[in-house]
Amino acid sequence: MLTFAGILLAMFLGSLDQTIVSTALPRIVADLHGLDRFTWVATAYLVASTALVPIYGKLADMYSRRRIEVVAVSVFLVGSMLCGLAGEFGTLPLLGDGMTQLIVFRAVQGFGGAGLFAMAFIIIADLFPPAERGKYQGFVGAVFGTSSVLGPFLGGFLTDQGTNLIPGVAGWRLVFYVNLPLGLLALWFILTQMPALKPRTTPKPLDVLSIVLLLLGLIPLVVGLQLNKAEYGWTSPVTLGLLGGAVVSLVLFVRRSLRSDNPILDFSLFENPVFRSANAALFLLGGAFLGIIIFEPLFMVNVLGTTATKAGISLIPLSMGVVTGSLLAGQMVSRFGHYKRWMLGGLVVLLGGLSLLASMPITVSYGQVLSYLLLCGLGLGPTMPLYTLAIQNAIEPHLMGQATSASQFFRQIGGAVTASVLGTVLTLTLAGSLPASAVAGGDAAPPVVAEGPAVPAAATGEVSPELRAAFSKAISRIYFLNIFLVAGGLIITLFVPERPLRKSNEAIPPVE
Repeated sequence: MLTFAGILLAMFLGSLDQTIVSTALPRIVADLHGLDRFTWVATAYLVASTALVPIYGKLADMYSRRRIEVVAVSVFLVGSMLCGLAGEFGTLPLLGDGMTQLIVFRAVQGFGGAGLFAMAFIIIADLFPPAERGKYQGFVGAVFGTSSVLGPFLGGFLTDQGTNLIPGVAGWRLVFYVNLPLGLLALWFILTQMPALKPRTTPKPLDVLSIVLLLLGLIPLVVGLQLNKAEYGWTSPVTLGLLGGAVVSLVLFVRRSLRSDNPILDFSLFENPVFRSANAALFLLGGAFLGIIIFEPLFMVNVLGTTATKAGISLIPLSMGVVTGSLLAGQMVSRFGHYKRWMLGGLVVLLGGLSLLASMPITVSYGQVLSYLLLCGLGLGPTMPLYTLAIQNAIEPHLMGQATSASQFFRQIGGAVTASVLGTVLTLTLAGSLPASAVAGGDAAPPVVAEGPAVPAAATGEVSPELRAAFSKAISRIYFLNIFLVAGGLIITLFVPERPLRKSNEAIPPVE
């Protein structure tokens, strides 16, 4: 169990770092003077953590799981330390000024963070057979939901109070330094308690060309999706160039993989109907959670006129629902041995919550919104752990790393695509409902949204009727689109074959 605790702690740090920086960004910009580049602080981490997920999965199938986890945690901690030091020594050769240094070091953090996510599910799959795995993977979903919502609060607290905690150190630097003691504790658990978990066969040499092609495809793909569409629209040369180059590289990657003796991703996995359909559902569902935590605070501030703090607090019921739904579904699956009914049940509950959010009138109360978010959380909770469990239960153990990391990858890419598209919907709706001057400002856009559209957010509780109506209309459209995505995921899930949960990690017969 100490190994499990170490893995959860490591994943907690990786998930926390996706959101903890958002509330520290204004202070970071004030200190490092990089307003024109501040969105890249979040984008650099997202790009790096998404692009390396499949590579970690392949490495986990080739070498000791413990060794790969140690590398991931170590890289993450080095990146965290460097982020905290960004700008301390002025402008540096090659790395430039403090903001550029921070962006580069956030990418280093992301290189490690990719492994923290991917390896958590892979190692749990080694430690526990599918029949018992559900209840443990439920804890993973609970950690993810908790850290995603806790991040902004912890980031704000450390930014505001950090100088009082450690005199002479800017509070925002503690947002990165806080990872060090927790990460070292996780590293100690892993090094002292975790078995090596080595593969049963001698690994073949890595296909370096496949890795290069994969990175050349994924990095411009995610960057193209995350570009500020108010500055670089979908049809701009920059966006089209990035996305076009990504498509070419990914086509070459697939071609290379089909001919390689040791591909980064074994495409025979797509012949497995469970792997194929579950990942298709994860791609559609990947943006559901992200869409809520990005756009619901905008509704709170710009429609209900709450403070930013109160808008952040409103996400606590969502987190509580995710934790409860994830833990409950995991326990039920381990006890009764069926996972599909819980996947479908969760999606039905999620559809109900999204329908309520999509139909909210301007006069909706704060308490009503909290109850809708709780319902969404209960529906979201089972999604990530149970789809991963279904995939792991249906594939051969020697492909566990590749299959597990693929599920994480499709969820992240789906989230990136969905967030970008929904951000464009928000911008276009506001542009059609407000004067152009009201949509142009981007200072108030939260960092994640600012990577897509630049939208105004009220700084006080006084919101004009025009702004309230425009945001209400825009966010309603966003949730209706989310409903279609979740409904698509539900339909696909109906066709996910359910196989009896195995009681061991031995080889399995082919999926029919």
